[in-house]
Amino acid sequence: MQTSEFGKSRGLWKTLSEGTWSEAFDGLGISLLLTSNPSIQYTVFDQLKRRLLEWQLSKRSSIESSPEALSAFSAFVLGAVSKCIATCVTYPAIRCKVTLQAAESDESEIEEVQAKTKTITGALYSIWKNEGSAGFFKGLLAQNLKTVLSSALLLMIKEKISKTTWFLMLALKRYLFVTRSRIKSTLLR
Repeated sequence: MQTSEFGKSRGLWKTLSEGTWSEAFDGLGISLLLTSNPSIQYTVFDQLKRRLLEWQLSKRSSIESSPEALSAFSAFVLGAVSKCIATCVTYPAIRCKVTLQAAESDESEIEEVQAKTKTITGALYSIWKNEGSAGFFKGLLAQNLKTVLSSALLLMIKEKISKTTWFLMLALKRYLFVTRSRIKSTLLR
């Protein structure tokens, strides 16, 4: 628990005064790389959604309008699949970030070894050397279990809100059009 309202700024000041500027931004590269996770997730979700809606439209025998949104179950499943894919693609970077954070907290190591491990390439080399290629995916199942459910629920709710908002906008447009037509007809009399 933080006892001072200036705790974060003091921590930053301590980091900058005791270390170098590069030490203050140690995890920036890997954090920027990990911003690709939601991008991959939403891209995969949108592509799967588009293909599912096209497939549903081609299955219909009569000429009807295209469904503008997915069912709740479809959105949930596609959300889970898209998050799983995004996590699998970016997990080696997540693992490197964890390795970098562990290197910072382990004070029993030699400073020189810590300096090597504090870079992305150093973390990659350390994982490869100690655990092999399987080491890049160590803990993937736990990460998927942690993130997939919340992301699937989020995308399901987003789809339902989008559908409701679209419906309300169309209803409002129709109401305004009818009201405007009534006003015009009243004024023309």
